[in-house]
Amino acid sequence: MSTMKETIEQIQKELTELKAASQKEVEEARVRFLGKKGSVTALMEQFRSVAPEMKREYGQKLNELKKSVTAKIEELKEQAAAAAVELAPKQDLTMPGDPFELGSRHPVSIVRQEIVDIFRKFGYDVAEGPEVEDDWHVFEALNFPPNHPAREMQDTFFVSTGHLNPLLLRTHTSSVQVRTMETHPLPIRVICPGRVFRNEAISARAHCIFHQVEGLYIDKNVTFADLKQAILLFAREMFGPDTQIRMRPSYFPFTEPSAEVDVSCNICHGKGCNICKGTGWLEIMGCGMVDPNVLEASGIDSKVYSGFAFGMGVERIAMLKWQVNDLRHYFENDMRFLHEFATATEV
Repeated sequence: MSTMKETIEQIQKELTELKAASQKEVEEARVRFLGKKGSVTALMEQFRSVAPEMKREYGQKLNELKKSVTAKIEELKEQAAAAAVELAPKQDLTMPGDPFELGSRHPVSIVRQEIVDIFRKFGYDVAEGPEVEDDWHVFEALNFPPNHPAREMQDTFFVSTGHLNPLLLRTHTSSVQVRTMETHPLPIRVICPGRVFRNEAISARAHCIFHQVEGLYIDKNVTFADLKQAILLFAREMFGPDTQIRMRPSYFPFTEPSAEVDVSCNICHGKGCNICKGTGWLEIMGCGMVDPNVLEASGIDSKVYSGFAFGMGVERIAMLKWQVNDLRHYFENDMRFLHEFATATEV
């Protein structure tokens, strides 16, 4: 027991002389005394072999020693921290921070938000849905029955084909319109922005990933004239108050009648240029009156309600708005293009 007593006295003496100039030295001292192989830890191990009649006396001494070591380590920590602050170079906190270049929103995000904002002013809500969809919402509920030739119009990325309702990456955001018709009370006035996927070769005018904004309005006595007026108002908000539109007959399985919509070229103002290929017109979207079969598939009485739908590619609108002639620029993250675009849009 005399050896343990001498060791305790020796450690207490070391504590009175212990100094540390840095946090590193403080940590080294802590490990030397209280670490797994530290001197105080070793004493605690020896305490197990102390005779029962001596445990009370030496237990008190060891507890006091551990408290003294812990207090000394904390004192040295505070001293080292204060010394570090004192030695640190003085800083003027009133000086401005280091300047750095702010980022900007991607052109596709800017156009998407602009489209959404325009239709919000017209009273449209925003609806969103899953990118991985089932065949019913992407095709069958939209009047694409199995083996219908119109399905070949859109090359599809299938995720799972081993059941009656295969999973796939949605080819259009019309699937969100179906989900809205299934769950939303009438009347319905929504736009559906989102990313879509088609198995297409990547080129200056096509990509396997792109973004759409589709719109849907269903109520009693909705007519084609309402559709035309909504699109005209949108075109003038997006491309300028003098913009004109024309509608050409087309075909989509989910609308009847259907049309393609062109706007007067905002570059040459209808005179003809290389952007509009000399026609004076630029195609921006497809549209039409919702087919009664589509209404009925979602549980809406087509004898009471009617509606129109439209859809546009966000990249296409962005290409027309800023005369970008290669769709791939929007996906390649080329900083030269993005910086040039950001500079151009700030002017």
